[in-house]
Amino acid sequence: MKKIKFILLLFCFNLCISQTEIQKLNLSEAALELTHQKVTYDPSYFSIAYPNGDVPSNKGVCTDVIIRAYRKLGIDLQKEVHEDMKANFNAYPKIWGLKTTDKNIDHRRVPNLMTYFKRKGAEKPITNNANDYKPGDLVCWDLKDAASHIGIVVNKKSNDGKRHLIVHNIGSGQVLEDCLFSFKIIGHYRFNL
Repeated sequence: MKKIKFILLLFCFNLCISQTEIQKLNLSEAALELTHQKVTYDPSYFSIAYPNGDVPSNKGVCTDVIIRAYRKLGIDLQKEVHEDMKANFNAYPKIWGLKTTDKNIDHRRVPNLMTYFKRKGAEKPITNNANDYKPGDLVCWDLKDAASHIGIVVNKKSNDGKRHLIVHNIGSGQVLEDCLFSFKIIGHYRFNL
């Protein structure tokens, strides 16, 4: 009887691991799907619905890639970030001089996403080892001049097979590129709600 319980426990443990792996692969697939949608880089402020609001589907920035990919998995980062920020406003950056939350833009700012992911225990080590960055991981970079950037590691490899590729929007729309180590990495996250 103990042997059967152990086997069942082991099976359940493996099932949980498999579901996490599946979610990461699903995020990777969701990000790859976004590369088929024509999007113009547009950092404009938009008033959007709440929850599940989005800027016009043909516009966006790097954070919109993350938001849209998670939405395909049923996770609304607009709502999640807004609620956490509202309850813990002092934990978030004050870069923009805000005195309160703004459900139209807060989730579209890289430093806010970084804070949210860290607060949710999703932070992973920053390394120079490409093998540490798995499909479904989020990577943030410093682009200089106080600009930060974010992208999703996907389940496709560079031409030399050494690195996973990234889906991001750095000015040319939602694209797939080999850019993991092109900029200084300032954040690495593996977020599963």
